[in-house]
Amino acid sequence: MPAKAPPVPPHVATQLAMLGERIRAERERQKVTAIDAAEAAGMSRVTLHRVERGEPSVTMGAYLSAMSAVGLSLQVREPEAPLVSALPDVVRLDDYPALQQLAWQLPGVTELSPAQALDLYERNWRHLDRERLTPHERRLIQALVDELGGGRLLV
Repeated sequence: MPAKAPPVPPHVATQLAMLGERIRAERERQKVTAIDAAEAAGMSRVTLHRVERGEPSVTMGAYLSAMSAVGLSLQVREPEAPLVSALPDVVRLDDYPALQQLAWQLPGVTELSPAQALDLYERNWRHLDRERLTPHERRLIQALVDELGGGRLLV
C-alpha cells in the first residue's frame, strides 16, 4: 500500500507534477515502455507511474532513479536574486485597465500594494480577458509572479 502523501504547498505539488510529466515525456519520446523504464530504474511499474503523476509520497530517490533511467539529471541551483526590483512601490489602478476592472468592489481605492495587486489578479483570474491585456500590464503581472509569487501564478 502506498505511503500517505505528506502535505505539500501548491507550488511544490505543481513542481512534482511537472517533473513527473517531464520524466514521462522523455520516456515516451524514446519509445521506452513503462515496464522497461521501471526495470532500469529498479522499481515497480506502479511506482514509476506514481512518479510520472508527481505524487509527493514517492521518495526523492525514486524520482532520481526514474530520471536516470530515461537519461535525465537533476540540477540544483541557487535562486537568482533580481538586481533591481521590477515592481513599483504602489500599483496605480489607472495605469492597469484590467486590474482596475477587477478592483470594482474597492470603491475609492486608486492604489494597491504589489501584494494586493497579485492577490486580486489571482482571485479573479477567470474574469480577466487575457487577450486584451496591455504589454505594460503583462509585464506587471510577470514581475508580481516572479518577485512575490515564487514564479507561479496561483490560478
